[in-house]
Amino acid sequence: MKIKVNTQTIIIVAISLFFGVLMGYLITKSPNQKNSTSPNQKIAESENQIWTCSMHPQIRQNEPGDCPICGMDLIPLESEEDSEIDPMAISMSSTAMQLASISTAMVESMNPVKIVRLNGKVQSDERMVYSQSSHIPGRIEKLLVNFTGDYVNQGQVIASIYSPELVTAQEELFEAQKIAETQPQLFNAAKEKLKNWKLADQQIEQILQSGTARETFDVQADVSGYVTKKMVNPGDYVRRGEAIYEIADLSKVWLLFDIYESDMSWINKGDKVEFTVASLPGEMFTGTISYLDPVIDPKTRVAKARIEVANRGLKLKPEMFASGRVEANLPNQTNAIVVPKTAVMWTGERSVVYVKSQTDKGINFMMRDVNLGPALGDSFVIESGLQGGEEIAVNGTFSIDAAAQLAGKPSMMTPATAGHTHGDEAMSHKEMDKEPQSFEVSADFKTQLTQVYNKYLVMKDAFIESEPHPVMTAAGELSAALQNVDMALLKGDAHIAWMEYLDVIEKTTDKISKLMDIEKQREEFAQFNLAFYKALKSFGLSNTTTYYQYCPMAEKDKGAYWFSATEDIRNPYFGDAMLRCGENRETIE
Repeated sequence: MKIKVNTQTIIIVAISLFFGVLMGYLITKSPNQKNSTSPNQKIAESENQIWTCSMHPQIRQNEPGDCPICGMDLIPLESEEDSEIDPMAISMSSTAMQLASISTAMVESMNPVKIVRLNGKVQSDERMVYSQSSHIPGRIEKLLVNFTGDYVNQGQVIASIYSPELVTAQEELFEAQKIAETQPQLFNAAKEKLKNWKLADQQIEQILQSGTARETFDVQADVSGYVTKKMVNPGDYVRRGEAIYEIADLSKVWLLFDIYESDMSWINKGDKVEFTVASLPGEMFTGTISYLDPVIDPKTRVAKARIEVANRGLKLKPEMFASGRVEANLPNQTNAIVVPKTAVMWTGERSVVYVKSQTDKGINFMMRDVNLGPALGDSFVIESGLQGGEEIAVNGTFSIDAAAQLAGKPSMMTPATAGHTHGDEAMSHKEMDKEPQSFEVSADFKTQLTQVYNKYLVMKDAFIESEPHPVMTAAGELSAALQNVDMALLKGDAHIAWMEYLDVIEKTTDKISKLMDIEKQREEFAQFNLAFYKALKSFGLSNTTTYYQYCPMAEKDKGAYWFSATEDIRNPYFGDAMLRCGENRETIE
């Protein structure tokens, strides 16, 4: 009886389990559940997101991180299924824009003003520089002003002269005095002879009263001022009218600023100039251009602009260096389109910007060619291609262009990245007129870049010697220093800019290290300097000052640049043939 009961229980349990499994199966097949997503499905979908590098599109990863090549943050690769209204535009999400540090601004019209930077020196006012001459021929017996820089007052005795001719003239005066009543004209003529030697009436009366001829006479200062040059020594014989001192009145001085040919159209007589002097930190001076040279110096290729300044307290001393700035208005333009330099990308003669548009499906950027006008410091005048009220990218343009390349859309490859030769794709001298963007970077990166600069100086000195083998060796050492630069220390636009410069620097350095012809090495050296200049301007050096120098005759009269640790000109493009040919164009600290 017990065995029978257990069998029935087992049968009941089995039937219950069967119906339970059947109901569960029907529930899972319910149409109401077909759109639900399990956690496993969500994980699978997230794994379908591809992450890539904007500068190395061959990198593909299933999760965010750093690029294994350059260390940049990886960005999400947009799905190809996302359709856009304009097939030529690149679509970016708000998240992607934030990751790439992309910012935009509205295009506005304004009155363009260019800030022209000037360098010059304090000089004496030529109209207030006097030659103090001796009006008496004779021998210098005593100099009462023995050094330059001493101040003299008008009428002050500054020298004593022994003059035999003056002794003879005094004796003639005594003889004429004896017959003054009968021959007054002869007596007056003897007096006038002494007056011609700048003897005052009082001195002549003293001679007549003494009755004795004086052998030495005092030379009095004709003007007040500082002695800037002493031309004689005691015992020297001087002729009548010969200069013995140069005296300058420094109550007014001149500021002479260099105006380069490219800036001459911006500078006009009457422009206001604000300037500072390195030895007077914190003080700002102002003046007005009173004169512009009508011709330029054939050696330095600059003209001088003159400012007259009242020298209160004699703070300004001749030969002091000064730095000035002029706010120059662009002639014949009032409502011009002006955009930041960071918004513009260049490729040879072509300049482009990215114009933003908003659609229902997101944010689009369209590349557009523009014609650039004059550069205004940190901005450009746009001659054509943009209108007021349009919105453009002003930061992160490199990232937008990289995204366009990844998506196979029209993009602009920078000349430094695409170029491998000195043809149309190489970095041109015209690009040097476009000021590179400055970045705040870590002290470690500046130190590493300074080490590269130190190796550069070795290579530059080897070029001066005009021997290809030392140049090759120095280029190899410079290349090794470049490998020690940690580009992962840079982020965003700074990282992209460094990679742009680095591409040219590495390629030219590699060619220099392999070429056996010094002239071909110098061709690569000229291109190296254009990219290296942008790198130093963008990131700076660590506690180091360098001088950017230029020779207009280098590179077959096209002109070329180089860097030097000193202001002295030692031309690496000609060596001993034209060692001193060149000029300092800029000081980078």
